Amino acid sequence: MNYTESAYAKLNLALDILGRRPDGYHDMRMVMQSIDLADQVTLSPRSEPGISVSTDLPYLPKGDGNIAAKAAARFFEATGLPCPGFDIDIFKQIPVCAGMAGGSSDGAAVLRILRRLYAPDMTEERLEEIGALVGSDVPYCVRGGTVLAEGRGERLSALPPLPPCWLVVCKPACSISTPELFAQVRVKKLCCHPDIPGMTAALEQGDLEGVARRLYNVFEDVLPRRYSQVFEVKSSLLELGAMAASMTGSGPSVFGIFREEDPAARAVDALLPLGVSAFLCRTAQPRP
Repeated sequence: MNYTESAYAKLNLALDILGRRPDGYHDMRMVMQSIDLADQVTLSPRSEPGISVSTDLPYLPKGDGNIAAKAAARFFEATGLPCPGFDIDIFKQIPVCAGMAGGSSDGAAVLRILRRLYAPDMTEERLEEIGALVGSDVPYCVRGGTVLAEGRGERLSALPPLPPCWLVVCKPACSISTPELFAQVRVKKLCCHPDIPGMTAALEQGDLEGVARRLYNVFEDVLPRRYSQVFEVKSSLLELGAMAASMTGSGPSVFGIFREEDPAARAVDALLPLGVSAFLCRTAQPRP
């Protein structure tokens, strides 16, 4: 029998960097949102031992080099259960190296499947702890929804859902190195920080305009000039009627918030000829 799980992409409604930690990571404060742009992750038990990973993209790592395999290994190490043999097949829809946690979400989907199969009494909090052993975004991807993430991303607090809206998500042709961007950050020199308390208050009030006004990602302040396409796409989204637009994660993907479907769909049609991948999305919530 095969077991399939949707692995939802994430957006950063707000992303702030508070400082560098002694362990080399950065302290972050982020408002995260999962959307219905999703990979499909299928786990198929088999009689032979070991874990294999295959994807529809030949350049992605297979076997132990894939975060999905790492997630499975960490699950069985943490639970002390014997690791049976199984194949993991990933059908990619989330763009790669896009700032949308595609790999982390695939790993989280594997963890959710394994909990249902082998440890149904495990709490979500324990599964998130295992996710933190896999990668910084994995705990959030295990939970999904609208969440305040702190620390390196492992401290999660549920927030009221983003009010109903449409999201246009664009992936420019360029790719951005996350370590390179972190190396550019000088926290004391950042001129602006997102108003996360104001955003959480807007979420509590169901105020979409208040959320949109507070979209902010500090990585935009340190983005090298060669990634100017990020700002060009952001400007295009605003010209096409987005309430607000922002880069997500370490980029290069940019998203815009729209109240209505029709202008959002027209924005997607207008952006595709510019050489970007564009997606019309809504919010999503992984099943437990």
